[in-house]
Amino acid sequence: MARKPKITNQQILEAAREVFLQQGFGGSTIEIAQLAGISEASIFKRFSTKEELFFAAMGLPERPLWMKELENLCGTGNLKENLIQVCLQILEFYNEVLPRFIMLRSRGSAFPEPCTRKEQGPMQDVKVLTSFLEREISLSRLRPVNAKIVAHILVGTLMNYVLSEQISLSQTSFTTEVVKDFDLENHPKVMFSFVQSLIEAIWLGIAPI
Repeated sequence: MARKPKITNQQILEAAREVFLQQGFGGSTIEIAQLAGISEASIFKRFSTKEELFFAAMGLPERPLWMKELENLCGTGNLKENLIQVCLQILEFYNEVLPRFIMLRSRGSAFPEPCTRKEQGPMQDVKVLTSFLEREISLSRLRPVNAKIVAHILVGTLMNYVLSEQISLSQTSFTTEVVKDFDLENHPKVMFSFVQSLIEAIWLGIAPI
């Protein structure tokens, strides 16, 4: 008798994402298990709680990749180039997760209640980026400025860019074509140009004296 192929975590997450996007956090883990072709108990062998499954399915880890890489950039290399690199990674992250949460909000249930990650989201991003900028200021690699304000400008601008593109998608009849235009992989030059211009504008006020 042939052994049943072992399901991967990615397959479980894809099933969970489909259910959560349709029903919000109220979606049943039983329904997720049925969609994935496994038992509900099998889900909780991989993910300890429904909340953990939800955040993993939505692509929202405790610490996004860009935060982990940011830790290694402080005090090294060309700071302006580092900021461009970090902002590109943040933009890619927002491009992946924001559309999902816009869809969830439209269904009235975006996060578990009460939310188990109080600092998750833009405020956490601002806090982490502020800490990075403050360390660079202490190393005299940036002029003494209000690091939190700079972090707010960067995070807010990047998030607004993605949200603006999503709004334009909902207002045009040429949806497929617009999605391709906003594809980060297919149009890296467009994204790089935007981020580079953003950093150039900010750099005028934060470059070391």
